[in-house]
Amino acid sequence: MTPTLTTHRDGLTTAQAAALRERHGRNELPAARPPSVPARVGAQLRDPLIVVLLAAMVVTALLRDISDLVVILLVIVLNTTVGVVQELRADRAVAALRRMAAPSARVRRDGTDVSVPAGDLVPDDLVRVEAGDIVPADLRIVEAVRLTADESALTGESMTVAKDVGGELSAGTVTATGRATGIVLRTGPHSALGRIAALVAGQPRRATPLQRRLAGLGKVLAAAAVALSAVVFLVGVLRGQPVAEMLLAAVSLTVAAVPESLPAVVTLALALGARRMAQRSAIVRRLPAVETLGSVTVLATDKTGTLTEGLMSVERFLLPDRAEVALHGTGYDPAGSATPAPGDAALELARAVVLCTDADLAAPGGERTAWAPVGDPMEAALLAAAGRCGIGTAVRERYPRVDEVPFDADRRRMTTVHADPDGGHLIVCKGAPDGLLAPGGPVDADDGTRAWATRTAAGLAGDGYRVLAVATAHRDGGAGAGADDVERGLRLLGLVALVDPVRDAAPDTVRAFHDAGIQPVLITGDHPATAAAIAERVGIAAPGARVALGDDRVDPGAPAVVYARTSPERKLAIIKALQRGGAVVAMTGDGVNDAPALRRADIGVAMGRGGTEAARQAADLVLADDNLATVATAVREGRRIYANIRRFLVYALSGGAAEVLIMLAGPWLGLAVPLLPAQILWINMITHGLPGVALGGEPAAPGLMRRPPRRPDQAILARLAAPIAVTGALITVTALAAALWTRHAGGPWQSVLFLVLGLAQLGVALALRARGTGRRNWGLDAAVGLSLVLQLAAVWLAPLHTLLGTEALTLTGTLGCAAVAAVPGLVTYLRSAGRR
Repeated sequence: MTPTLTTHRDGLTTAQAAALRERHGRNELPAARPPSVPARVGAQLRDPLIVVLLAAMVVTALLRDISDLVVILLVIVLNTTVGVVQELRADRAVAALRRMAAPSARVRRDGTDVSVPAGDLVPDDLVRVEAGDIVPADLRIVEAVRLTADESALTGESMTVAKDVGGELSAGTVTATGRATGIVLRTGPHSALGRIAALVAGQPRRATPLQRRLAGLGKVLAAAAVALSAVVFLVGVLRGQPVAEMLLAAVSLTVAAVPESLPAVVTLALALGARRMAQRSAIVRRLPAVETLGSVTVLATDKTGTLTEGLMSVERFLLPDRAEVALHGTGYDPAGSATPAPGDAALELARAVVLCTDADLAAPGGERTAWAPVGDPMEAALLAAAGRCGIGTAVRERYPRVDEVPFDADRRRMTTVHADPDGGHLIVCKGAPDGLLAPGGPVDADDGTRAWATRTAAGLAGDGYRVLAVATAHRDGGAGAGADDVERGLRLLGLVALVDPVRDAAPDTVRAFHDAGIQPVLITGDHPATAAAIAERVGIAAPGARVALGDDRVDPGAPAVVYARTSPERKLAIIKALQRGGAVVAMTGDGVNDAPALRRADIGVAMGRGGTEAARQAADLVLADDNLATVATAVREGRRIYANIRRFLVYALSGGAAEVLIMLAGPWLGLAVPLLPAQILWINMITHGLPGVALGGEPAAPGLMRRPPRRPDQAILARLAAPIAVTGALITVTALAAALWTRHAGGPWQSVLFLVLGLAQLGVALALRARGTGRRNWGLDAAVGLSLVLQLAAVWLAPLHTLLGTEALTLTGTLGCAAVAAVPGLVTYLRSAGRR
């Protein structure tokens, strides 16, 4: 695919882009074809426990036991249907998340820079990329300024590669430094990334760590169930029962004792939990993040856009003659006012900040209801401030940029060189005051001016402002080849005080993390005084708390809660040190400098609006609203999901244990064959099916966010052995007691045992539900109601009598069974209420 048009500096028109998209398709990578329904069914039937059922079908067919054969077939069909439906729902949920997390690109259309979904790019589009951006398509470079690219995603080489005009940038690589403009050459499957993605897309999806732990648990439970079922088989044979009947009973009991639907329940819970998070602006990019969220003990957060609004606004210009200009306006709207009216010095400062920026402002239009930044929000705020002084971006045409020294995290400043219409070159530099004003630094100022600027910048930073120093110089001749030559003998134009208001919800959010046993830690590149002021304001740090600098050694045993002036390497070191101290770390960030730490953290959380693509691609969780409170919501959801999985295990394993105990103890109590194979499978079908899945949708229990986080090495069954044993014993005793009393009275004891056992498990399901949430899971009520109807039908409908070997019960007998079966559920409810 090659360009088909000669791209003008104004880019394509909307009509041209639409025609090219129709011709070449969307700029999207090929995705693996989802498995067909027959393939999904085949995968379900290969499950080891379903294989056991298939073997049982063969046995019953050979024995011509039609009733048991029909029941086993029903169980297989139900389990397979539920599994396939769950897979389809999970795939749809993950696909929806992938669409929501689609990256965007900065493209020139109809002569205007706009941000569009990367999927809308077409060959011949004029695209601009800056440091930290993911290259959205294969580009031919037509303009480059000190451009290097990280191509490790394609080549595996960790060193960045210098790029120049005429070269190419490949889709999926990252612009490490500088900026570039390029014409799209190839899109979608024809791009460099697309060719690799075609190979990757077909790889099988790995199970999450939780699924792997549960699979191991399933094997242990299956082995235990097989062993106990073998004991049941031997006891029955030794007591004179037919070998074939006891073999089928043992196989049925094995299947009933193990919750074979557990992996499917977990997958569905994780996927739907991720979908619920997405509805609350937390986009999960990797499903394992859902379970890890429940273990987070430390939240390492940046400041701008997370604790603060992320809407930078210039509040004041401060000039070397000690004059101040206050700027007034709304958001990024350049319309506004300045008081007092700016003089020559303030106008020169306003002109300088317009020239030494790469950002633009987008006017309201279409879906955009307010002025918005195109590029770095801080630079957009500088443009808005200049506009309020009467200086617009048209000044860039009068002073065209001819060279620049781009901003980087180590130097913390940016310098641009412009052709002066009066001859020579105009140099403009903006950056951190302590770097520009340091003795021997770029700014040449007298001691009084230097002391005033340093003192004023420190005071503003202590009040929570972000402060920039702006300096200039005029060169009659060339601008010089290197940064040291360009940035020499600069004259201070003044200080710019920007404010980013603390989010209204930030203090409450920080308090919620403290209540949940999660320690917030502020890691920022800002001035220590600014970091301390914000940390104190939101409640992360107490007044006077120590602020660690970026190069300070991190003590894993007693880490600081505020880190300032941190470089990307130091952020990474801080995260590693916290993890060495045993913390499970969630890290929030929005810049390319945050990407290594986001990747290293147990949970990387990126900003969806103001963040870079590098940060979003490195993260496990993307906040669509850039709001830290959304992380608390995500943690709550992760804890809810994990709690519901454990709730399901108590329910399923206690019921399975009861069935095994009944089959073991029944013969010793005079009940030769307590339950027929078909009856065991029927109970398993109605209890482990819909009610089990519905338990995964229970709302969060009260106080869930006031409990300490679980340890990541904690076993899934930790502290559940006693509830499972007690509940299983209650069901066993209740069902056997009802059967023995009925046998003593000369009634149909096996049907009573069958009915009480099934109803008791359904009662336990209702007793295990979350209480006091203010929201009822009606899905559980519906599932239990349907299962109740099926269980009663088994003793009321004649066709099911033949199928299951049951006998009809009177209405009085049925009500008596229901009353007795309510005992385990009632005791379980009272025990849980007592714990609450």
